[in-house]
Amino acid sequence: QVQLVESGGGLVQAGGSLRLSCAASGRNVGNYGMGWFRQAPGKEREFVATITWSAVSTDYADSVKGRFTISRDYAKNTMYLQMNSLKPEDTAVYYCGAYRDRYLCSEDGCYTYWGQGTQVTVSS
Repeated sequence: QVQLVESGGGLVQAGGSLRLSCAASGRNVGNYGMGWFRQAPGKEREFVATITWSAVSTDYADSVKGRFTISRDYAKNTMYLQMNSLKPEDTAVYYCGAYRDRYLCSEDGCYTYWGQGTQVTVSS
């Protein structure tokens, strides 16, 4: 079992920055790939970014490339999403997930564990 807890969401003006955190606990969490997804009102959950268990590889949705950066700190068992140049269309509930595979995964079907989500609101 892996438990995930997101934090760092909030209200920010367009062009601003936020850093989301996902604290992981449980057995062998370092062996899990992890990722961020988001869901806006009335829309389906969509992929944002993912990072392998080794942190060697990352992948991003086209909509966030060049603005968002995913990383992880093994000592703290925490994954981060640094979000810069935020836009109103980034407004959503952001979820972190974990999956047991060595490869990158941008499909939510790969993920076994999910956090409860954190709200990000970007005002224009």
